[in-house]
Amino acid sequence: MIPARTLTTQAASGTLTGLALGDALGFPTEFNDVPSILAKCGPWREMRLPKPAVVSDDTQMTLALGRAVRTAMDEGPLTPERLIGPLRQEFVDWHRSPDNNRAPGRTCMTACRLLADDRPWQEASQTGSKGCGANMRVAPLGLVPGLSEEQRSGAAQLQAALTHGHPTAPTASDLTARAVFLLAHGAEPAGLLGQLRGYAEENRDRYPHRWLGDLWRHAGDASPEAYIRRGWDECLAALATVEDALRRPSPETDPCERTGDGWIAEEALATALHCFLLFPEEPVTALRRAACTRGDSDSLACLAGAFAGAHLGPGAWPQEWSERIEYRSDLLSLGALWDA
Repeated sequence: MIPARTLTTQAASGTLTGLALGDALGFPTEFNDVPSILAKCGPWREMRLPKPAVVSDDTQMTLALGRAVRTAMDEGPLTPERLIGPLRQEFVDWHRSPDNNRAPGRTCMTACRLLADDRPWQEASQTGSKGCGANMRVAPLGLVPGLSEEQRSGAAQLQAALTHGHPTAPTASDLTARAVFLLAHGAEPAGLLGQLRGYAEENRDRYPHRWLGDLWRHAGDASPEAYIRRGWDECLAALATVEDALRRPSPETDPCERTGDGWIAEEALATALHCFLLFPEEPVTALRRAACTRGDSDSLACLAGAFAGAHLGPGAWPQEWSERIEYRSDLLSLGALWDA
């Protein structure tokens, strides 16, 4: 049962808009340290959305996942058999697109190139990688109405594992989708970490055979349970870093110093949660804090924006920002579908 107040009004539109805004705000600061960002952008609490508001591969792949889920569900209830074809095609199309020029991650590029062949997707998955590319794009699965917990969890893990096969990639993606879902259904930010920790502990020994097949064998683990436990344990450790950071909050300190730089999946989740939970009712401040970090700033800010948008809806974002974000019509189209 979900402890919740009420469904956030237009949560899907708020989430997808916030994700893209965070991405656009953090894209120009990626690969920069904090002093360099401050020299370029001024005080972090006054950071402005760039003109034009161009996004990275984070938003592009979020839209690819969203379209794949929509296509799969046009045929009936969401199943791995219905999802894998559209998802694979969307990822391959993204890989080949001339717009795929936004510093995409090496793991995604390698896996998507291999997915273009007829090989089983588990053979394309990069089982040594737990990069944040797995969970930067998973927010749609926290927004699609009518999914069971098994469908939401399984699909979140599958979409991650298609490219990133290290067990922490699918488990961190599952937790990210769960966080979006909880916030969209009115969960209080103050209790979010406890709910996520309980979810991770409950699922620690559950390998989703129906969704991941024999991926565990490709990763070289002794059993499916050993594979998935590795991922959940790393995620639980990451959540513990957020809890510790928030016991002694330091808003003016780079959050990466406490919860990690975000290049890997569990750190991206942890530091994005850290930024959001520092400012749960100040969504733009949360985005700015995530964008002014030494780490993977676009992915951190896009996840922080997803959490804030799920919590507060589209009214969280300045209209002047929302109206000029790249891919606005695509974001609003998916958001309207799921909000309806």
